[in-house]
Amino acid sequence: MLNDRWTIMNNSSSELDSKRPTNHKRCCSFLLWSFVTLVVVAVVAITTVLILYLSQYPLPFISSNRGGVSPSSSSTPVISTNPRDSGALVSVSRVTDGEPISIFLDPNCPDYSESFLRWEALQSSLLHKLTNHNSDNWQDTGLAPRLAEELKALAGHAHHLRLEADSLKRGQAVLEQRLDELQSEQRHIMQVLSGGQSGVSKLSAGFTDSVLGLQRETESLRRLTIELKKDSNNRAVQRPRDCSDVMASGVSEEGVYSVFPKHDPDGFMVYCDMSTDGGGWTVIQRREDGSVNFFRDWKAYRDGFGKTTGEHWLGLQRIYSLTRSGGYELRIDMADFDNATAFALYGDFSVGRDSVNPEEDGYPLAVDQYSGTAGDSLLKHSGMQFTTKDRDQDQSENNCAAYYQGAWWYRNCHTSNLNGQYLKGGHASYADGVEWSSWTGWQYSLRFTEMKIRPKQGS
Repeated sequence: MLNDRWTIMNNSSSELDSKRPTNHKRCCSFLLWSFVTLVVVAVVAITTVLILYLSQYPLPFISSNRGGVSPSSSSTPVISTNPRDSGALVSVSRVTDGEPISIFLDPNCPDYSESFLRWEALQSSLLHKLTNHNSDNWQDTGLAPRLAEELKALAGHAHHLRLEADSLKRGQAVLEQRLDELQSEQRHIMQVLSGGQSGVSKLSAGFTDSVLGLQRETESLRRLTIELKKDSNNRAVQRPRDCSDVMASGVSEEGVYSVFPKHDPDGFMVYCDMSTDGGGWTVIQRREDGSVNFFRDWKAYRDGFGKTTGEHWLGLQRIYSLTRSGGYELRIDMADFDNATAFALYGDFSVGRDSVNPEEDGYPLAVDQYSGTAGDSLLKHSGMQFTTKDRDQDQSENNCAAYYQGAWWYRNCHTSNLNGQYLKGGHASYADGVEWSSWTGWQYSLRFTEMKIRPKQGS
């Protein structure tokens, strides 16, 4: 661009040169005076420029490069010689206006009067340019504070960007460190996997062998289970359901034996009477000396209590397990304190027959077909639920068990009370002893009672 401007100025100088007279010759003295005049004008112009520059007024054709601004990037005028045109001494050009002014000397002694007029016009034009440029710079001077604020803001922004760049560099360093750690871990894992691959193969082979062995063991267990079931069935046939089975197995001695009713395969201990009326009786209740308290709650009568070889109650749940399907007979042997004896036999007896939930149903009594020497004192209780002092299931307004100090299949209240108080014979209280009213009345407590069951003959 600067070369283009010099070209424009040279062309302008050439245009001025074309207007000069070509064949005028003057004397050398006149040329000398003209040159002196030109020098004076140049000195005046230069002096004016220096004064303005020193007074802080920027000039339109001087680039001082103050404040770090490059001359090539400023819009100030440029003063330089024109090497391309031998006729031009000085060229003045303002970059923005593009209006070159050429000052030159004619080596062929031109008409100095005309040149003088041109120099005066040039000086006027120069002063006009200076005045216009100074006005523009005074206007530009007002932009300085705003430029300073913008520069300050840009400096702050640059500082902030530098801080962010430092932070990013630190973050990048952390990420690079973490990446190195991850790569190290990856290498370690790859080593472990490579080293463990053979172990996995061995483990897989061992697992296959274990599965095969487990299959063999499973097959063995299956066969053993079948054999155990067969043995269990055989043993079930051999295990006694009650004392009649014990006796049928060849045992004739009285005592305590384990029985395994069909509905209670875990079994329990009972006392077997092997002598009375052909034997094979399973004892479910005994009173003989008053050593055991029979005035107990529902749970005790449900589960049983006492000592099997002495006074005891077998338990409603166990009696139910033995008789739930029917087919049993009941024998009650009794004695008073004068050693008199009697018995009552019932050809049909069961507790909770065909009941799904016998406890909820109250373990109802089913009894029939009386025979014996003691008289019947039980048939009136058939069909009744069992009542204890804490579970009243009788038909009386009062709790018969609480009132008569016992537990029985009370109706409104009783004709027998074999679980009453052991009062040792006659007593003043009414019907609260070990009573069998059809034999001794309601005010005599028996010395001995024993309730026992066995399957009906031929069942």
